[in-house]
Amino acid sequence: MSPSKKRYAVVGVGSRSEMYTRAIAEDYRASAELVGLCDTNPARMALRNRRLAESVGEVAAYPAAEFDRMVAETKPDTVIVTSMDVTHSDYIVRAMELGCDVVTEKPMTTDEARCTKILQAVRGTGRKIQVTFNYRYAPPRSQVKEILASGAIGEITGVDFHWTLDTRHGADYFRRWHRQRANSGSLLVHKATHHFDLVNWWLGARPTAVYATGRRAFYTPATADETFSLAGRGERCHGCEAAETCPFFLDLAANDQLRAMYLECESADGYFRDRCVFDDRIDIWDTMSLAVAYDTGAMMSYSLLAYAPVEGYAIAFNGTRGRLEHRACENTYISGDGTVPGELTRGNVTITLIPAFESPQEIEVATGAGGHGGGDRLLLDDVFRADPPADPLARKAGEIDGATSILTGIAACRSIDSGQAIRIDDLVNPELLA
Repeated sequence: MSPSKKRYAVVGVGSRSEMYTRAIAEDYRASAELVGLCDTNPARMALRNRRLAESVGEVAAYPAAEFDRMVAETKPDTVIVTSMDVTHSDYIVRAMELGCDVVTEKPMTTDEARCTKILQAVRGTGRKIQVTFNYRYAPPRSQVKEILASGAIGEITGVDFHWTLDTRHGADYFRRWHRQRANSGSLLVHKATHHFDLVNWWLGARPTAVYATGRRAFYTPATADETFSLAGRGERCHGCEAAETCPFFLDLAANDQLRAMYLECESADGYFRDRCVFDDRIDIWDTMSLAVAYDTGAMMSYSLLAYAPVEGYAIAFNGTRGRLEHRACENTYISGDGTVPGELTRGNVTITLIPAFESPQEIEVATGAGGHGGGDRLLLDDVFRADPPADPLARKAGEIDGATSILTGIAACRSIDSGQAIRIDDLVNPELLA
């Protein structure tokens, strides 16, 4: 045991966890130590250990059912949760009950009941949660925060926010476990939690009510039949008769990382990484629109589309003294294929300040290299450095930030189901968010 190092265990060793295990094993070895792995798939844990062998050696690995034993034997200070979204709350709550702090991937959890359990556990145990909202750390998004905080456009009254996922990245959610609301809460929770958190953070506000509409308009059997003429398509891409003509075909065997992590690990748990994106059993939406009210009086119009020809977003803030516009194109990717996720496309990021009664001013955009617009590296510094850098923009997110971001999406799901506007206070006791 190294008393000078903080000890970490990771639960869930899919593609997203690799950022954390690699960081501990390589760049943050002086301050962090990886002591345990936990997952439902033993083959995938063995693969991760083979990748760790050259840097830190084999790490103790435990099946998911033995999470408590892992904590007891490896004695982590912090548990990093990167498992399937719906399981986050189980591991977060239990880790805190066993005396550990928690670092969790977004979304913090998937519904209001699980959110309540986490908030109650924080109060009951006194342990800490950090939710890894790497989008906050990207230099251009931090720059937007600074401009808004300066009062350049006065009191913010409205936000227009539109995010598009392209037919490479967007389709990938319809192949994986995310395609079922029971696993991910839908894209309004799994993906849009990033977007809703950015708005909460940019405005210094919390959502109060949501009205939403949504439908699955593109990833349907009708689209496969009528638009792409994909007769004879199978349950999954691997071995599909329509592979040669399907523009959404994913060849797991052709990519070293996807083959090793998924295709060669299927026999351990039966999970298929490449299910057909046009499967009728999918129950998440691909076309979504929201109206959101905030406690500051601001209002937001938001949309999310998962089958666009471009990847990126456009947001405009309207205020009493002007308007701020921000646009960005992102690198398109398939999760786990080795591509840098969410890298900003150089030259296609803009920030425009339009003061009232004045000409627009193009702001020189701050840049950052690497995943999620350069945010990944800065986030990892915040998580693992023994002396994390100063945080004047309050980018480090806790359980309240995690809750208020997902509650926007959860309320949106309830609104789509019911056809009614949903109040946040009707989902979670407001005292838990105080």
